[in-house]
Amino acid sequence: MATPATTARVRAVVEPVVLGSGLVLEDLEVTSAGRRSVVRVTIDLDEDAVGSLDLDTLAEVSRRVGAALDAADPVHGEYTLEVSTPGTSRPLTEARHFTRARTRLVRLRLRTGAEVVGRLRDVAAGALELGPVEPATLRDVAGDPTFIPLADVASGQVEVELSRTGSADDLDDGEG
Repeated sequence: MATPATTARVRAVVEPVVLGSGLVLEDLEVTSAGRRSVVRVTIDLDEDAVGSLDLDTLAEVSRRVGAALDAADPVHGEYTLEVSTPGTSRPLTEARHFTRARTRLVRLRLRTGAEVVGRLRDVAAGALELGPVEPATLRDVAGDPTFIPLADVASGQVEVELSRTGSADDLDDGEG
């Protein structure tokens, strides 16, 4: 396991590169793997963005982070760099995670123990706005949204959708 001092040195090099690319440093981990270290960097789009980080941007940021680490040498020795996004398996634990998940199908476990599934339309004023879905198929249906205070949510998860008509990255702009 790398020391906290090593992790802090790596963060001091990596964070400005990520922020300078207009992205968010979601997580950074430095571990030992035999004689090598492994530097795991998890990046994401800004919370106001809808959609996913594209592979070209991920590759470019990975190249920049690698060059900065090589120049500063905060790891001291050989290391493997892994740069990725949180992916859909990331638990939704912070308000910004829910904001990033707008337009996605989410499954929430409430503090009462109840489970709610819906299309996350918006996050505002400390509450989640969920559009209704058909329970059996999880397809979007017409109906009034449900508003759930963020404080009532014990855990949240994005549901993977293998087939969905329309773009998962389009927010309703109110036109039309």
